[in-house]
Formats: sequence, C-alpha cells, structure tokens
Amino acid sequence: MSDNRNGAFLPLGMGVGIAIGVALGTALDNLALGLALGVAIGAGVGVSGMAAGKSKKKDGDGSGGGAASDTGDRSSKDFDAGDGGGDGGGGGGD
Repeated sequence: MSDNRNGAFLPLGMGVGIAIGVALGTALDNLALGLALGVAIGAGVGVSGMAAGKSKKKDGDGSGGGAASDTGDRSSKDFDAGDGGGDGGGGGGD
C-alpha cells in the first residue's frame, strides 16, 4: 500500500461539508442552499487537508515549510497610479 493518502481528504471533506450543509439547510428551512454551502465548505476543507498533508510530508526533508514570499525590490513604477479602472476609460462623460 502506498503512502500517498492525500486523495482521501477530498471525499472526507465533502462528506463532512454535506453533513454540515444538510444541518444548516434544515435549520434555515432551505435544503438546496444548505447542500450548496455544504459542498462548497467540504471542497474547501478537502483541498486544504490535501495541502496540509503535502506540507507535512515536505517538513521531513528540512525545507523549512514556510510560506513563500516575494522578497523582490519593488518601486513605485511597478504600480499604476491611473484612475484605477484598467479599462482605459477616464470616468468622465456627458
């Protein structure tokens, strides 16, 4: 049997999320909304569990396991100080 068990987090998260969603749906008297929220919550829990499993696996190799950060030097020329739109429109009109 392989040591790769990260795939088990998604179905487990989905099951827990759907159970929470059904409980919320019955409490709010809107089962469809509860199921939709449960699937979304379950997917988030499952994916974060998969990521946590991967990071724990990498911790053993001495890589540090910290969050990636951008340490590059940024100056004011990297940011657009325009009208904030980005669509090319100036905001003025008739």
